[in-house]
Amino acid sequence: MNKLPEKAYKNLSFLNSPAARHIRILCEYEETRQRLLHERVRNTIVFFGSARTRSSEDAKAMQEEAQAALSASPDSPDAKLAARKADIAVRMSRYYDDARELSRRVTEWSVNRSEGREYVISSGGGPGIMEAANRGASEVEGGRSVGLGISLPFEQGVNQYVTEELAFEFHYFFTRKYWFLYTCKALVIFPGGFGTMDELFETLTLVQTGKIKKNLPIVLYGSDYWNNVVNVKAMAEFGTISPGDIDLFHVSNDVDDAFEFLTSRLG
Repeated sequence: MNKLPEKAYKNLSFLNSPAARHIRILCEYEETRQRLLHERVRNTIVFFGSARTRSSEDAKAMQEEAQAALSASPDSPDAKLAARKADIAVRMSRYYDDARELSRRVTEWSVNRSEGREYVISSGGGPGIMEAANRGASEVEGGRSVGLGISLPFEQGVNQYVTEELAFEFHYFFTRKYWFLYTCKALVIFPGGFGTMDELFETLTLVQTGKIKKNLPIVLYGSDYWNNVVNVKAMAEFGTISPGDIDLFHVSNDVDDAFEFLTSRLG
C-alpha cells in the first residue's frame, strides 16, 4: 500500500515558510478572535509599560545584594554599575506597585458592579508592568486578565498571573497590536522604553486621525517621567500637532486619580 502524501495543512515545513506567511497572520487574527468570543471578552482596559520594572520587594532585594557586593569590592566597576542599576530599580518600583494596585481596584470595581459591561485587564503578558497588571487582576475573586504575549529572545512565555484561557503568544507585532486595541475601552500607560513609546504613539495617531472612533480614555501614569520624556506642548508650539491634541490623554501621578478618571469615563 502506498504511503499517503501529507495534507497541506499538516505540512509544517510549508506552514513555516515565507509562502505561508499570510496564513500565519490569519491564524493570529482568527484564533485570537474565536478564543476571546468564547471567553466573552469584549471590553478590556489595557496596561502598557516597561518589562524591566520590578516590584518593590524584588528591587529592595536587588539593592541589598548590590550594596553587599559594593561593600566587599568598593573599587569594582561592575559592583558600582550593579549598585546604580539597583538604585534605579528601587526608584522605578513604585510604578509596578501602582500598576498592580490600579489593576486590582479597577477589576474589583468591574466585578462588583450589578450591571453593565465587564472590563477585563489586558497586558502584553510579560514581566514588569505587564506582570503587575495581570497580578492585580488575579487578586480579585472572579477577576480575569488577558496576556497578549510576543515571541522575543529575552522573554519566555506569559507571566504566571494571566488567566490561563486568555494567554496568547504572537509572532507578529502588528496582529498583537490589533488585538490590544480592538477590545480596548481604556488605556493606562506607565513609564516604558521604545516598545511602550511605539504603542503610545500608534494609539494616539489612530485616535487623532479618527481611525479609532470610540471614546478611548488614555492615562499617562507618572508625571515625572512623561513630562521629561514626551514634550507634547513643544510639538503643539512648533505646529506639528494641533493644540487640542494635548487633551487626547490625561497625565496622572497616583492611583486614586487614575482610578477616578477611568471609572468616571467608563461608567
